[in-house]
Amino acid sequence: MRVWIDQDLCTGDGLCTDHAPAVFTLLEDGIAYVKDHGRVLNDPGGAAGLARVPVHLQPDVVHAADDCPGECIFIELPVVAVEAWSTSSSIP
Repeated sequence: MRVWIDQDLCTGDGLCTDHAPAVFTLLEDGIAYVKDHGRVLNDPGGAAGLARVPVHLQPDVVHAADDCPGECIFIELPVVAVEAWSTSSSIP
């Protein structure tokens, strides 16, 4: 799983940092950014702004995205995960 934030939509509430402080941070501009292994990725909109999420933090990141009032947290799943999900969720 990888995650990124659209800073144009971020309201700066910081709920994401409450859910997953190892993945999200608020900078001086009051906007949330993602962290990858502790390094802040502040290249909005670019591929360099995508952070890999460790497996043990993935549920926290999903909760952060669900609770985000600005709906600015975007999650990308690997193609393998998407294919496995769509195969396992097929209706008989």
